[in-house]
Amino acid sequence: MIKSDTLSFITDVAQNNNREWFAENKVRYETAKADVLAFVDQLIPNLAAADPEFSVDTQAKKCLLRIYRDVRFSKNKDPYKNNYGIYFAVKGKGVNEPGYYLHIQPGGCFFAAGVWMPEAAHLKKIREEIDYNTSEFLDIINAKKFKDLFKLSKEDTLKNAPKGYETDHPHIDLLKLKSFIATFPIKDEEFLKPGIVNKLKTAFEVVYPFIVFLRNAVAE
Repeated sequence: MIKSDTLSFITDVAQNNNREWFAENKVRYETAKADVLAFVDQLIPNLAAADPEFSVDTQAKKCLLRIYRDVRFSKNKDPYKNNYGIYFAVKGKGVNEPGYYLHIQPGGCFFAAGVWMPEAAHLKKIREEIDYNTSEFLDIINAKKFKDLFKLSKEDTLKNAPKGYETDHPHIDLLKLKSFIATFPIKDEEFLKPGIVNKLKTAFEVVYPFIVFLRNAVAE
């Protein structure tokens, strides 16, 4: 679990997104960051138990994304993010491989797993794997435990059928996806209760077959 002050801090960042305010509240930032890192420390062994390829020795600080925004190429010049982003990856944060992501943002918290906008070669392999092993993929995303927690994101989708596939393909809706992400919304107050660790432990276990399918698809 995390402390209510940790959620309050990120809410205040969103309302006071400037360097002067942040500097005046640097102690609050450090306290909140330490709280989130302690929470991540609780999650790491549970994820490692669910996914053998994720190391139990992973450091929490390697998972927590920076609060500082890269504004060089963005119209939005707010210097800070309004969330705590936590990315659990087998091969590190800079590698676009199937992984796990926890987003803590008051009013918009969620856990997600999968691969976001994979490179063209990987995307082609994933589509081929879904086409060749449709029943296996459908069994995973239609399993009761999966559907009770997760929803397959349809945000990143092609308008037309991808090259090599007919528009009347029975599962063209899956093949048109450009990202393969399973999302699980979480209420803010759940992070303030000890049960959040077990809830995420269950989510890790339920989504693992989805990750394995994608991981096998992109494997060389």
